[in-house]
Amino acid sequence: MDIKVKINNHTEPDLVIEEAQTNEPVLSTNPDQVEIDDSHDDLATQSKGCRQRSVNTSAEFGESPQQPPPAKSKARAARSSSHAGQHGAMSIRDQLDDLASRAKDGADRIIHVWRQGWRHTAHQGLPDWLKDNDFLVEGHRPQLGTFANCFRSIFRVHTETGNIWTHMLGCIAFTSMAVYFFSRPASQVRLQEKLVFSAFFFGAILCLGFSFLFHTVYCHSERIGRLFNKLDYCGIALLTMGSFVPWLYYGFYCRLVAKVVYLTLIGLLGTAAIVVSMFDEFAKPKFRPFRAGIFIMLGLSGVIPALHFVIADGFYHAVEHVSLGWLSLMAVLYITGAVIYAARFPERLFPGKFDIWLQSHQIFHVFVIVAAIVHFHGILRVANYRLTEGDCLSDDYVTEYS
Repeated sequence: MDIKVKINNHTEPDLVIEEAQTNEPVLSTNPDQVEIDDSHDDLATQSKGCRQRSVNTSAEFGESPQQPPPAKSKARAARSSSHAGQHGAMSIRDQLDDLASRAKDGADRIIHVWRQGWRHTAHQGLPDWLKDNDFLVEGHRPQLGTFANCFRSIFRVHTETGNIWTHMLGCIAFTSMAVYFFSRPASQVRLQEKLVFSAFFFGAILCLGFSFLFHTVYCHSERIGRLFNKLDYCGIALLTMGSFVPWLYYGFYCRLVAKVVYLTLIGLLGTAAIVVSMFDEFAKPKFRPFRAGIFIMLGLSGVIPALHFVIADGFYHAVEHVSLGWLSLMAVLYITGAVIYAARFPERLFPGKFDIWLQSHQIFHVFVIVAAIVHFHGILRVANYRLTEGDCLSDDYVTEYS
């Protein structure tokens, strides 16, 4: 096959290029001056290769290219239409595959950012204000800097995971109990009883809620950590005070003077504990035993009214009708948890073995929740007995044991 390209120019020498054995024609700047040998149906079936053979200065005019036969044009159009249909179908499938691939890549990227947003830090690598328990060696959160990062860390495993979830679930449980209790009709629970029990629910929800928030945002910054640490200690004092209110109210139901004195005493002691908690020095690790001692003494202040009741009405009556046994169990649980917290057991004996689970603070949290549930059961029994007995018998009874 030969292809001749001839360019006619009246001012410059004409150029003639001959191509041989090629599958592609050399195009001219003027389509009227191109001559193509159409001895074969399709130029794409010819063998490849081209070679410049000669340069000639003669000027010749070429013939116009011939059109392909109509039958072959229809066949080619049919093939082109078939290919276009297949290409359209493939294009839709490709688009769907591309969308699926992009969605998967996006999900993988989110998971990667979620998991790799921060890395666990050893205790030695923490800033001083984040160092609390040096027996927890690995798995700490670094300073996260934003509340969003702190709350996202709830769903990751680290040294505070157990502390967060124990009191978060406890807060949800007591909130649900409070909603159920306060939603009872007056025929079941009178407004007076709702007000008395509100002190307990208020203290329990705030204590568990403040604790959950503290352990969540403690790593935000030093300033935020100190603020919520103080709220955490305030919550403990509020729970202690709120727990005493229903028991003292129903236990000394007919002893007005004793009831007022003991309620005032527990209020003053609880307020003192809150004031002490406001000092920054109080939150330092070296004062851990002192903190535990403050709240143990606050709880043990209930021993005085308990002895008063035993002396006045007898041990049996105190245990059977004033739930002294349940309240004693509550005190044992609170004190045991506080001692474990202060002693940092068991991680003190096995440093690095309880970094994530079963550390002393988590055990303390569980004891607090169980003790609060036991106390709630006890004050329900006291209230039920007192309301079943009815009003006080006489003014002499009140005066005698006031």
